[in-house]
Amino acid sequence: MDLVEVLVGVGVLVGLVGIVVPVLPGSITIGVSVLLWALDRGTAGAWWTFAVVVVLLVLGNLATYVITGRRVAASGVPRRTLVLAGLAGIVGFFVIPVLGLFLFFAGGLFLAEYARLRDVAAARGSALLSLRATALGLLVELALALSAAAVWLGAVLAGVGG
Repeated sequence: MDLVEVLVGVGVLVGLVGIVVPVLPGSITIGVSVLLWALDRGTAGAWWTFAVVVVLLVLGNLATYVITGRRVAASGVPRRTLVLAGLAGIVGFFVIPVLGLFLFFAGGLFLAEYARLRDVAAARGSALLSLRATALGLLVELALALSAAAVWLGAVLAGVGG
């Protein structure tokens, strides 16, 4: 492995972390990293590898939105609730680094649902359903991003990039 491959590998790892801890744009970071590798290599194999990686990353992002969106919409949770929870998560990230993102997101989700429903049990159930849908979407995106990373790594180990 040369320096470019090591740096791209670090970029791919940072991207994978960015999917789980959504402070960085994970899929974009992975895609840009592999794009830089393909530009550096310039071979047809490197460009085909990049194309497969992009398809996997796009599918991961689409699946996240479809899975999360459909499940949350089916539960009757309005988008406003998710936006408020997301904003609370961003604030939480700075209040309690990393962990606060998850805690404040869940708390913001519950509070927004409680404000809407005025019933603790209903708000808890609705918030849990939304959290499960979000987690499932995240897992699907992570699985496809890991597949994209494996495609790139396999190409590097097979010497596809030249």
